[in-house]
Amino acid sequence: MRRQTKVAVVAAAVLAVAAVVLGLVSQSRLDENEPVAAASAGEDAVVRDESRTLGEPASTGVTFVEFLDFECEACRAAFPIVEGLREEYAGDVTFVIRYFPLPGHFNAERAARAVESAARQGELEAMYTQMYETQSMWGESREPQDELFRSFAEDLGLDMQQYDADYTSEEVADRVQRDVEDGRSLGVQGTPTFFVDGEPFLPETVEDFTEVLDEALAG
Repeated sequence: MRRQTKVAVVAAAVLAVAAVVLGLVSQSRLDENEPVAAASAGEDAVVRDESRTLGEPASTGVTFVEFLDFECEACRAAFPIVEGLREEYAGDVTFVIRYFPLPGHFNAERAARAVESAARQGELEAMYTQMYETQSMWGESREPQDELFRSFAEDLGLDMQQYDADYTSEEVADRVQRDVEDGRSLGVQGTPTFFVDGEPFLPETVEDFTEVLDEALAG
């Protein structure tokens, strides 16, 4: 396996987390009564021109895409795994996030709008990280967390007039919804859901992440 030393460190650090991820994914589902299309939408629905990229795009063309919900415990558990992969495969793999707030999470759509609003001022990664690092503060709350998310934007030094306008705009709400619609067209039913090079990827172990990326890069 490529990069064995660093990969071993990452795997050791997040092995327990991976078990949590795999256990929680099944709990983070859409309403069973909500129709979900078959995964036949094609690769274009996996990554759009407007899709948000973490870090710099890689020159290899290999993509790792995560449909995520910032209020989802499984996504929070997957966060350090994805961060480890980003460090390990920097320059080799393009990491893309797609918003997929689940209906049962009261503040998930708000969080997605906050992240998208920050992204429009060049602070995607900072707000993305902030949401996961603070999830225990606001996750599962049944009260709107608009002011808390706004305080995150202030801490990042964003132009608050622009942030407020974006956060409440139909344009940003529609941007989040387009990701949701793409996810549904691809058969996404819960979070996190991963795609590698346009194909769905369901990991069972930490090693599965590195193996699928190594195979894609060798392909």
